[in-house]
Amino acid sequence: MGSLSIWHWLIVLVVVIAVFGTKKLRNVGSDLGAAVKGFKDGMKDGSTDTPPQQVANANKAADPNTVDVDAKQRH
Repeated sequence: MGSLSIWHWLIVLVVVIAVFGTKKLRNVGSDLGAAVKGFKDGMKDGSTDTPPQQVANANKAADPNTVDVDAKQRH
């Protein structure tokens, strides 16, 4: 028992192509690429320099229905 040779990998590749077909494999590849690109874009958009508290305060100021109240904590 050792690592698989190139012939083993070629046989596996032929079987996978026979089962799924080239069009299905091409679609899977493009879907995977789109998912990775979307993930990278989401990670890039998620990193902001503004702390969450400042973002929440900016959103409150824009909403006319918000009442600004300071809550006290019980000890």
